[in-house]
Amino acid sequence: MFTGPVYDRPVSCALYITKKGFYQMEHFSGFVTKLSSFLDKIAGLVLVSVMFLVVANVILRELFKSPILGTYEYVGFFTASLIGLAIAYCALKDFHISVGFMLEKLSPGIQQLVEVFIGFISFIFLLFSSWHIMDYAGSMIASGEVSPTTRTPFYPFIYVVAVGFVALCLVVLLKLTESIRKVVKEWNQ
Repeated sequence: MFTGPVYDRPVSCALYITKKGFYQMEHFSGFVTKLSSFLDKIAGLVLVSVMFLVVANVILRELFKSPILGTYEYVGFFTASLIGLAIAYCALKDFHISVGFMLEKLSPGIQQLVEVFIGFISFIFLLFSSWHIMDYAGSMIASGEVSPTTRTPFYPFIYVVAVGFVALCLVVLLKLTESIRKVVKEWNQ
């Protein structure tokens, strides 16, 4: 047992956290926050472009009897991209719905352990999901699959969703480390 620079009292060697490690976590947290915020801003621009596309299509169809070819496809592509890009920021800000009525009946220590377990499972799931989405985009490149009306390739939009899932994976990792830090702090008291 020894006194660590972050703690006021002795901690075991396995739980020793250096100031350098603490600052690295702050740097990682800042990176994840900036990345998620940046992707969310891009998602906002995509949403605005979908809005303009739909409005322009309606106006052109009604006034000039000439709709924009492939509007339905583009709205689908852009909406998938929008969701993929915005999901990490949504998770970072805890905007997702969570059902915690079962956990509320447990002690705070058990709640934190369950949070770590769920965070770990979520991280592993999202890591594999990101990998498989990127692999799927690669298979779309290899097959040359395109949309039927506009002949737009699918793979760029699938890669955008994959980037969003990688960002979500980083957010879940950040939240997992925060949960582990809470559990370690609880055990040291």
